[in-house]
Amino acid sequence: MKAKKTKWALVLSGGGARGLAHIGLLKGLEKEGFPKPALVVGTSMGAIVGGLYACGMSPAEMEHFVVHEFRIADHLDSFVFRIDGPVGKVIQTGQALASLAGRPGIDPGQRVLELLEKLTKGREFPETEIPFRCNAVDLLSGREVVFSSGSVAKAMRASMALPVVFEPYLYNGMCLADGGLFDNMPVSIARNEGLQQILAVNVNLFSPAIPEDFKNGPQVIFRSIECALHAQEENKPPAELTLDIAVETDLFSFFKQKELISLGEKAVRENLDSLKVFFELEKV
Repeated sequence: MKAKKTKWALVLSGGGARGLAHIGLLKGLEKEGFPKPALVVGTSMGAIVGGLYACGMSPAEMEHFVVHEFRIADHLDSFVFRIDGPVGKVIQTGQALASLAGRPGIDPGQRVLELLEKLTKGREFPETEIPFRCNAVDLLSGREVVFSSGSVAKAMRASMALPVVFEPYLYNGMCLADGGLFDNMPVSIARNEGLQQILAVNVNLFSPAIPEDFKNGPQVIFRSIECALHAQEENKPPAELTLDIAVETDLFSFFKQKELISLGEKAVRENLDSLKVFFELEKV
């Protein structure tokens, strides 16, 4: 069997640590020999994985980095994220509240930007190996911003600026926050770029909660964001094929790298028939 040279777009949703499943998805597609996309679109964590892939970082290289080299606390400026253990949880809560009282986010995101600059090798959009787009929301105008020029790393930093956790990114007179707030599955961006064959991957599935899930303010805020994202899904244009990856973990479980990546690989195996139809496989 071989795939026709179908011009297609890959759209990756946001979802915090859940987005590590996108790496496994890319690994699975590569293993099956499916053609690379003509366009990669992502938001938030999907923008990071998608942007690195578009810049030429292979799924195997991404997996090695997040499993063996990456520790999120090493790339955050805030003292809040550097304390472990039960006592640390108490201190974290107090430090977080103190941070929010005097600044627009717990972490300024400068170290994250420096890491992204390193991983993308300072590439700008015209220099990516695969065309790439990502989005953010401008808090000043309330409008979606779609990046297609300038620094890839800065665009990714803007797209992942989750409210409360990261300060908005000030860029070209805009105050930019997480693109998922406007569109967590930006299929419309791929459509606007002229792509008609679109594969979307959603790692941020909405599921019921219980009162015990809300033990502090941040948990309430993040759940409120999830509710808003869930409501917007009903009015967004669908992709030709959407793979829903059920990831039952919170937004910051970056220590579950192997488990999350394996879920992406599993999604490819379980949806192989649908993927073959999507790629219009034909007999040799």
